[in-house]
Amino acid sequence: MDPRSFLHLLLFLSAKQVLTKPTFRKERIRLDPELNNQFPEDNQSFQLDHEAFLGKDEAKTFDQLTPEESKERLGKIVDRIDNDKNAFIGTEELTAWIKRVQKRYVYENVARVWKDYDVNKDNHISWEEYKQATYGYYLANPEEFQDAAEQFNFKRMMPRDERRFKRADVNGDLEASREEFTSFLHPEEFEHMKDIVILETLEDIDKDGDGFVNEEEYIADMFAHEEGAVEPDWVATEREQFADFRDLNKDGKMDHAELRHWILPEDYDHAQAEARHLLYESDLNKDKLLTKEEILQNWNMFVGSQATNYARNKDRFCSSSSIYLMQL
Repeated sequence: MDPRSFLHLLLFLSAKQVLTKPTFRKERIRLDPELNNQFPEDNQSFQLDHEAFLGKDEAKTFDQLTPEESKERLGKIVDRIDNDKNAFIGTEELTAWIKRVQKRYVYENVARVWKDYDVNKDNHISWEEYKQATYGYYLANPEEFQDAAEQFNFKRMMPRDERRFKRADVNGDLEASREEFTSFLHPEEFEHMKDIVILETLEDIDKDGDGFVNEEEYIADMFAHEEGAVEPDWVATEREQFADFRDLNKDGKMDHAELRHWILPEDYDHAQAEARHLLYESDLNKDKLLTKEEILQNWNMFVGSQATNYARNKDRFCSSSSIYLMQL
């Protein structure tokens, strides 16, 4: 493949990652506050907290600030979270904030990419428009991508996108409105798309293709085994979790219903769980309320900064997103 074709391939893959696919797999594991002493905090778990509290774009922006700048801006955010202005923040206020941030991120993400797909500017995105914008170069030049297509499995990606698009297209006209396209890009946020989330999760983890997830596939999804390496303690805990809580019918594997119970449990509020986690970690006097002082004292749980993240993640990248939280 010549350099120009290889550049097209890289751009294609980058566009797929940034514009079209939300991430489910890396966000499936949420540590319970009661178990935090069993799992040391690392950059990934801090990053999940930052993204939940700030939104993904804003979390990247905070990564570029000094600790002093981060704490100053965090203080302003705290003032906005405290709706009743009583100088205390409880679980409900923190949950409401996280839900607001997550919803705003979803809709701003769609607004940011809308013009790239609505080619004819009719305020709808057809499947053909999406297909051409995403796969057009590959479809027109398959010979240049022959080897790469086998490696990245393009032939599997396009029908998978089409299946998801058709599920999002509620009225069946193959023209996605803004709301339908939002459910296509962020299916985890919409009830009628949750079966697609489960199906795609199953396809990702089920390596032997038997339609189920066994214990080794479950572990492999979150931990990469290296020859001769000893499994960390948290992996042993996850094996126990699989046996006790994932495999509900005790047949040694998870079926579609058990996957749904794991990934999208009906009685589980992710925003509330994150709020409780942040409160548990930062509530110094254990009164189940947070003051601004307690939040600022544990500021790196809520936000990041260049100084704290550089050592943990040398591959961080600059973000040009604006500080939109100040305008909420």
